[in-house]
Amino acid sequence: MSYQIQPIKEFLVRPALPAKLERLTEIAYNLLWSWDHSVRAVFRRLDPVLWKSCGHNPVLFLGRVSQAVLEKSANDSRYLAVYRRACQRLDQYLSNESEYSDGRLIAYFSMEYGLVDCMQIYSGGLGVLSGDHLKACSDAAFPLVAIGLLYQKGYLTQRLNPDGVQQERYPVNDFYTLPVKPYTGEDGSEVFVKVTLPGGEVVIKVWVMEVGRVRLFLLDTNIPENASAEDREITDQLYGGDNDKRIRQEIVLGIGGMRCLRALGIEPTVFHMNEGHSAFLAIERIRLLMQEHGLRFEEGLEASRRGNVFTTHTSVPAGIDLFDTGMMYAYFEPFCRDNGIPFDQFLELGRYEGAGGGDPFSMAIFALRCSALRNAVSRLHREVSQTMWQGLWPKLPVWEVPITSVTNGVHLPSWLSGDLAQVYDQALAPEWREGYTDAKIWEQVADIASQDLWEAHRRRKRALTMFVRDRTTASALNRKASPSEQRRLAEVLDPDALTIGFARRFATYKRATLLLFDRDRLKQILTNPKRPVQVVIAGKAHPRDMPGKMLIREIVQLSRDPELSRHIVFLEDYGMDVARELVQGVDVWLNNPRRGEEACGTSGMKSAINGVLNLSILDGWFDEAFESSGGWAIGDREPYSPEQDEAHARAIYSLLENEIVPMYYDRNDAGVPEEWVRRMKQSLHFATPRFNCLRMIQEYMNEMYGPAHMGWCNMRANEFEAARSFTRWTEQINSAWDKVKFVEIGAGPAGPVLTGTAVPLRAVVDLAGLSPSDVRVEAVIGRIGSTGKLEDTQVMLLRPSGQQGQTYTYSDSYIPRRSGRLGYSLRISPNHYDDPLTRPCHCPLKWGGE
Repeated sequence: MSYQIQPIKEFLVRPALPAKLERLTEIAYNLLWSWDHSVRAVFRRLDPVLWKSCGHNPVLFLGRVSQAVLEKSANDSRYLAVYRRACQRLDQYLSNESEYSDGRLIAYFSMEYGLVDCMQIYSGGLGVLSGDHLKACSDAAFPLVAIGLLYQKGYLTQRLNPDGVQQERYPVNDFYTLPVKPYTGEDGSEVFVKVTLPGGEVVIKVWVMEVGRVRLFLLDTNIPENASAEDREITDQLYGGDNDKRIRQEIVLGIGGMRCLRALGIEPTVFHMNEGHSAFLAIERIRLLMQEHGLRFEEGLEASRRGNVFTTHTSVPAGIDLFDTGMMYAYFEPFCRDNGIPFDQFLELGRYEGAGGGDPFSMAIFALRCSALRNAVSRLHREVSQTMWQGLWPKLPVWEVPITSVTNGVHLPSWLSGDLAQVYDQALAPEWREGYTDAKIWEQVADIASQDLWEAHRRRKRALTMFVRDRTTASALNRKASPSEQRRLAEVLDPDALTIGFARRFATYKRATLLLFDRDRLKQILTNPKRPVQVVIAGKAHPRDMPGKMLIREIVQLSRDPELSRHIVFLEDYGMDVARELVQGVDVWLNNPRRGEEACGTSGMKSAINGVLNLSILDGWFDEAFESSGGWAIGDREPYSPEQDEAHARAIYSLLENEIVPMYYDRNDAGVPEEWVRRMKQSLHFATPRFNCLRMIQEYMNEMYGPAHMGWCNMRANEFEAARSFTRWTEQINSAWDKVKFVEIGAGPAGPVLTGTAVPLRAVVDLAGLSPSDVRVEAVIGRIGSTGKLEDTQVMLLRPSGQQGQTYTYSDSYIPRRSGRLGYSLRISPNHYDDPLTRPCHCPLKWGGE
């Protein structure tokens, strides 16, 4: 017998809250509770056991807490005091106004956000950084909104089979039991926007998360308005599916995100692309400028790029999204044709200059070309990125490639242990919670009693031990492990033993098994009966990364060795909850990627702000922090080569045997390892004010957002006259540039020069009809290295000093302040860039002698 299913009548059930507690729902839907313990307490105090079993999800929690508990709490003066404090804290927090009154508004686009444990719309470090970015902007009352995708399944849940092989599961998110709401307009109706794909229009529903003062708009295609399963599944899963699904996701994020902002009447002045996934927003901005202001494509590109900021997190080309020409034609040729955009010119923005038609379209190259300001996420990553992308500025020295750096940071209130915060409340200035970017406050760490700091850390280690035992036992039950295996896991870890943490994505470049290089030597270190050592490891491999999965299996298999079973533990399903326990509770944080391939590495920062000492390769953030961090470096500042694997493994063993383990177990009469605690204080003093997110976003505001806002405002003034005039000027430069040439270059000194003596610099240039103000003639001066190339260079501007026809003389003098073999070279470039960092890709440039 068959049944005809009638249309479902949908309705939403909300918890019936007592009148005295009516704001609990409001509190639950603002994520301030996730980093402010005084707000979070309203849920924990109601029913601590249920709060934990609900995964610290207040929306789910309020739907499950019993009416009897709610009524009892509404008449409990102690609970009402907690409730009133939470309401007052939320009101006071939201009432703070931004210090920026110049109309700036930043729109932050990211593929993933790690905000709270229960909201699985992130996969790893990029998402957690995005979440911390929003929280810090909220704390600082920065004018920022954010755009992302609302994934029905999010990222994978990891389970290990009995053989230790990773298995993936994808639990479905029920958005109506999560702290996210459909966005509704003033009339109460939900908001939808549309994008057009080869199969037709796709409808996108807009949701909103309140992250303190910041609104995060999340886009969802899994709605009845989309009849096609293919369209509904666009936002089904983070980093799932093939390249076709990836381009659809990135169109929804970039173009759909722009249309979402327009539909809500939000007009940002700065657009921040956090990685290249959202770069299609640039073509949508150009389209709008062409349609609404009559700009040509080149004018729209120049106007929009001045307000675009691009952050790259990638250190290797393999991490870049690439789409072949056929796919780009299918998805964008109709879009370009309908909007008067030259499709070939659009394609060229995603390729190197002169690349053949068969070259794929690179989202990173497109973002770099369409942004005036570009940054890496650590100082070393800046050097890596400048080398990686020099082909876009082929005539510039690597060090001048216009990519700067803003070193990442972590959101202190989200990652600092409560035990350590209590110590700070007693020992530091009362304003430390609000003023934690002030280095002077952290000088007071030296005054903390070593016994107090050590006991706070020991409490976190005991909590970590219980967490690991509970989690590994639950995992064993899930995979139906033997009773003896379950009993073993219930006793893993010794809270008094030196504990090393290693947790991160299991990509092969992170070298997760480097510690296992010499297993006999490792076994001797771990199983020393007088000075035992234990290692806690966690991390996920991408579902299609078989080498990464095999690394996990290798570790799990070794952890079952009878001699090591209590010394090596692998924790399943690494996420924010596991990360928080580890970075707060271990003694040493191990990080051993191939140098130059870890863009930043914020897990080490999270450890450092909790007094956990880093044992790390000099990569990412640690390359600029090591000397003052209190930790230990593995290897030197040398480019990675495969033969370093053995050397780095042996360096780890040697440091453990000769420095780390002896120092940890060297105790005074009170049982405190004095030198160890001194290093903990050094880590807290140095890392906390320098590697937190408030410092990071202030750098973004000063160095990226502020200039981008001003650049955009200058472009749009007088109906975009600056954009039109700049484009005309660029066309004039390009038409004359082939004829611009050096006619004569000064001979330079005839012999040795004494320090402090002026060296004349002179060049005669044929400007081919251009004005002297159109160009910059510069001398690049530096030391001549062993290869005959200039090193430690500086740039000096030469001034016009004479004219004969259309040739001009430029000159100045340089006074050397150091001895040795110095040299210089002259060059000429267009002079219409107020800041060298905004120099567009393939900007014309000629060197003397070409």
